[in-house]
Amino acid sequence: MQLIANVVVALVAVLHVYIMVLEMFLWDKPAGMRAFRQTPESAAATKVLAANQGLYNGFLAVGLFWGLLSTTAGNEIKTFFLLCVFIAGAYGAITASRKILFIQSLPAALGLVFLFLS
Repeated sequence: MQLIANVVVALVAVLHVYIMVLEMFLWDKPAGMRAFRQTPESAAATKVLAANQGLYNGFLAVGLFWGLLSTTAGNEIKTFFLLCVFIAGAYGAITASRKILFIQSLPAALGLVFLFLS
């Protein structure tokens, strides 16, 4: 069960690296605008805010990778960062788009379930 938990945690971390890249570097490019349904005008107006948000997603990914690499407190670190991802996804689903619940919160919840079962 620990292996499954670690695979899910790794997938959540990689997802957040991808989100970070979209928000920090591709926000006003075709891939970023498509992913977040932005017009060129709205992407230009919100580019700095998106980059800041992307940085936070990068920190979530780093924390999850840290938990995967930690030999002493790995499960506690993974639990903390998965909870952060879950809460961020729930807040995003309430305030921005319901699909964030499925993209962020659901994978984090699965990771937490597998962690607690291991």
